[in-house]
Amino acid sequence: MHSTFPVDAGILVGAVLVIVGVVVSGVADRFRLSSLVIFLLVGMAIADDGLALIQFNDAGLAQNISIIALVVILFEGGLAASPNAVRRAGVPAAILATLGVVITGAVAAGGAALVFDLPATSSLLIGAVVASTDAAAVFSALHGQTMPVRVRDVLQLESGLNDPIAVMLTIGMVEVWRGQPSASDWIAFGTLQLGGGLAIGLAVGMGARVALRRLHLPSASSYPVLALAVAALAYGVAAELGASGFLAVYLTGLVLGRKRRLVRSLLHFHQGLAAAAEAVLFLMLGLLVFPSQLADVVGPALIIAGALMFVARPVAVVLCLPWFRFNRRELTMVSWAGLRGAVPIVLATIPLTAGHPDGSLVFNVVFVTVLASLIVQAGTVGALTRRLGFSDEAPSAHAQVAILDNLAADLVEVRLTARSPVVGSRLRDHALPDGAVIAFVIRDARTFVPDDRVVLVADDVLLVVVAPDTTPEKVVAWATRPA
Repeated sequence: MHSTFPVDAGILVGAVLVIVGVVVSGVADRFRLSSLVIFLLVGMAIADDGLALIQFNDAGLAQNISIIALVVILFEGGLAASPNAVRRAGVPAAILATLGVVITGAVAAGGAALVFDLPATSSLLIGAVVASTDAAAVFSALHGQTMPVRVRDVLQLESGLNDPIAVMLTIGMVEVWRGQPSASDWIAFGTLQLGGGLAIGLAVGMGARVALRRLHLPSASSYPVLALAVAALAYGVAAELGASGFLAVYLTGLVLGRKRRLVRSLLHFHQGLAAAAEAVLFLMLGLLVFPSQLADVVGPALIIAGALMFVARPVAVVLCLPWFRFNRRELTMVSWAGLRGAVPIVLATIPLTAGHPDGSLVFNVVFVTVLASLIVQAGTVGALTRRLGFSDEAPSAHAQVAILDNLAADLVEVRLTARSPVVGSRLRDHALPDGAVIAFVIRDARTFVPDDRVVLVADDVLLVVVAPDTTPEKVVAWATRPA
């Protein structure tokens, strides 16, 4: 006797592919190659045009799975954004995520019109699809890189906020193909998308924050699951009302993120879930591509990619950000690190599933453009930070926070570098912030409890217990700013 289910083989193959992708990504990271590229390439390798291990050409199913993955990724991005980041960079990021997307799309559409013999509406459709940056790609590329805090904040906030504009432009251009929407139709559509997404995201986020603070669930593991359901609720309500679900779910995460202690208890779960969603998303999008169909569009698509990297994005940044006192080096970094990723590919499935006559062409062009962005831009972000001198301005300490569930305290891990003002001094010479105490020092693989006579050295790892009324940022400031 033998008992099987139809899904069994799919689970096995999926598990093997994700494991292979993760392992290969670890190796590829040494060569500055984005792990997201690896998942795309693995998907292409085992699909119909490769080893033909999996046959997958259902654009509608891919679109549905992609939207679920993006909800998870955007919610985690909102949760991880600190209130300080919103205060520092919220306004410039919002302008870049709205006006900047329109400018980028218009310039990219001009490039498409130059290299393809297409109707103007199809060129504008290509521009709309590639106009937004991608949260998963940006977060992945910036991980571990040193750059000014405000630059990082703008890039991360923008990548979470700009999807609604790109969705609106893409759907709008598909509707232009179907008919002739009037100016009032565009205004009503845009107002509902942005205004509705904003209102629903804020309302659900504030309601969830109150509920999560007051609820006493039997298990601590229930809170991250409840938060995930809240994210789905925000998206679902917005989508049902015709508003932007992407904006709603990101703003829900942002509002919850203002309650930092609550959020730290949720982040580990949602960071892991978002990483898994990224892997599945890029792997599946790789399965959807037929490399044999790319040969005819690679050259023109690379020209569009070049126009996007070297013209469209810099023009948008230069027009949107100088008013906020960004200097030339910061503008350069924001221009180059505005990466394309899964979102443009997902948007490219909209004309494909709608039966647009140029739907396949749009999808293939966008795929090549995204792949070029992930290889060229993501692979050189680190080199650019060093070239611009940001590495020399890096903070001399950073913190990782672990919540102590049974205690009203956090455990902050602070790593010291040679540039820290506390290095070379006795602990007694630099008083810690009120409500913080060093529990352990890790030095050369040896852990000890320090007294006030201990001299701190570079590469020390300090484990600091922090009371609720003392933020981890104060501990980092103690380790980085001269007294």
